[in-house]
Amino acid sequence: MKPYPLYIFDMDGTLFRGDEALPRAVDTVAALRDAGSRVCYVTNNSTRPPEAYVQKLSRMGFPVRRAEVYSSALATAECLRGQVARAHVVGEEGLTSALEAAGIAISDVDPEVVVVGLCRTFDYDRLTRAMRHLLDPSVRFVATNRDAAFPLEGGRLIPGAGAIVAALAVCSGREPEVVGKPSPYLIQWILREEGMAPADALVVGDRVETDMVAGQRAGCAVHLVLTGVTTAAPAGVPWSPDLSGVLTREPGADAT
Repeated sequence: MKPYPLYIFDMDGTLFRGDEALPRAVDTVAALRDAGSRVCYVTNNSTRPPEAYVQKLSRMGFPVRRAEVYSSALATAECLRGQVARAHVVGEEGLTSALEAAGIAISDVDPEVVVVGLCRTFDYDRLTRAMRHLLDPSVRFVATNRDAAFPLEGGRLIPGAGAIVAALAVCSGREPEVVGKPSPYLIQWILREEGMAPADALVVGDRVETDMVAGQRAGCAVHLVLTGVTTAAPAGVPWSPDLSGVLTREPGADAT
């Protein structure tokens, strides 16, 4: 097998569900590394800082370095870097710490942008405060992602950031700029950081409407696994029941 130079792996539903590594996932990633490929880990989940994902992946047995972890929170901070000074945030530590590291202050006073991600303490008060800012048309509305749900152990799903983004879109009458998948921004940023062309990378994930679309919009080959949210592959999308299927994919090949 001739491997891709770079594999961009979604995490939730692709490598693990909750705190459990998915079958054959650890061995597959190790085999690709042994073959000389580079690996990046990417997630639309904005709740955790990258160090938390390093710990989680390492605990499960995945080989990982801090520089290989990318998230919608980090991409959102990169997208806004140098453009705004103050942000009202509906989100958790992963998002606030990324914005602060990019020199953006977290403030409820005269924010230039409302940034929304998954927020498990979201309530009516937070909805009201964010809506008030968004009623000012000069304040930008940016979402880390619009995922409706994400997978946990035992086949369970819980609400994603998209549910919160939808509530704010309805009450403010506005639609957000979306940084995470299916926008190509996150994948394109990874390619720039890794010094790779789109043809050098295979984007692997468990969601057609986010992972596959983002990869295709960025000009990359894609591969769907049926271990997370998507349970049946649409026509024309290369797929496999689990992650080991990527071991038979070669650059330029159309095999599913």
